[in-house]
Amino acid sequence: MSLPRKILESRNARLLRLGMNMLKAIVKRIGKMRMLLRHHPWTSATKTDLRWLPINTDIALPEDVPMPLSLLNRLIEEASHRVIYDFCTCRRAFDCRDGREEIGCLLMGDDALASPPSLSHEVSVAEAKEHARRAIEAGLVPLVGKARIDNSFTGIRDGGRLLTACFCCECCCVTRNTRYLHRDILEPMLPRLDGISIEVMKDCTGCGTCVDQCFIHAIQVVGGKAVIGEYCRACGRCATACPNQAIRISIDDPGFLEKSYQRIRAHVKFD
Repeated sequence: MSLPRKILESRNARLLRLGMNMLKAIVKRIGKMRMLLRHHPWTSATKTDLRWLPINTDIALPEDVPMPLSLLNRLIEEASHRVIYDFCTCRRAFDCRDGREEIGCLLMGDDALASPPSLSHEVSVAEAKEHARRAIEAGLVPLVGKARIDNSFTGIRDGGRLLTACFCCECCCVTRNTRYLHRDILEPMLPRLDGISIEVMKDCTGCGTCVDQCFIHAIQVVGGKAVIGEYCRACGRCATACPNQAIRISIDDPGFLEKSYQRIRAHVKFD
């Protein structure tokens, strides 16, 4: 059994926090070493491909185009198996200030059945959708796709049949560490949804609320107005938090859902 899996199965918050802090230290040290990271399975674009699905209800979309979250429901419906983890490792490790520790990752596909039985349980389509609904109502942002690091943490052999849906807050290992990666590494492994854009409107007062909410530290206040940088992954948390509704999310590509779906299928077989 791998050391990460032993720590995971211990359920011990102190050990989990130690492991997460070690991971952060490693990423900070090697995050700009592009040649190394292009070939490491956790950061290689051939082994890891994830995208956030914004949970905002006011996204501007082309007519008759479903919301981004419909993609998650489709993945749940088509997956051969669905396994929910009993708790979120990251939120337990860092004693998440907003609670929600009981909302763990949802793994899908044949390889999900190799999850540690002491930490997880298989569920139906309806149960998986309810789990996702609870996570979204709690303000957690789904991150979906192929996450090679999950194979390492759970001890599941990488057979290309493990699809991840992680429900992220600021405690999440992805949100805590991707900010240290060079953009050349970040872009191919954690792309934005096709056709999505985030715009700061004239109503922005420069209060900085969005800066505090940004997972990846992609926002600054410059000249009294929020400026969203190129590291932005379009998770939508800034727009949700803005007290003046001054951040607008729009998607102008009517085929964005199908493109994202096909990209996921190109990296992982889950049905």
